[in-house]
Amino acid sequence: MRSEVITVQTGSRPTVRDITAEAERFVSGQGDGLLHVFVPHATAGLAVIETGSGSDDDLLRAIDDLLPADARWRHRHGSPGHGRDHVLPAFVPPYATLPVVDGRLQLGTWQSVCLVDTNGDNPTRQVRFSFLPG
Repeated sequence: MRSEVITVQTGSRPTVRDITAEAERFVSGQGDGLLHVFVPHATAGLAVIETGSGSDDDLLRAIDDLLPADARWRHRHGSPGHGRDHVLPAFVPPYATLPVVDGRLQLGTWQSVCLVDTNGDNPTRQVRFSFLPG
């Protein structure tokens, strides 16, 4: 297995950050297999969605509707409402596994691999790419 960790800056606001280009670079020339993407953080996740047409903003709005950043959460350290960030990975998992054929990700036409980070207290994230050859 080949594995590499990249650093991604997500900033101080909730964000959906497209990391497809980084994933494609990692698998380029690797042949057939699986790419496993993992975010080793308790407050971030990965989504395979369309970006650039408003879907990324729609996802953040849906997260806000489902998991409001308010005082209802028992987990209370960090910014107000930070407890919801710790619940996020139950809804947006911290991993994705994608097929690779001839060194190319097999995503659908409009699909992108995205880091979803609602935790403005931690603007720097790590993402691990692992390639499992077929």
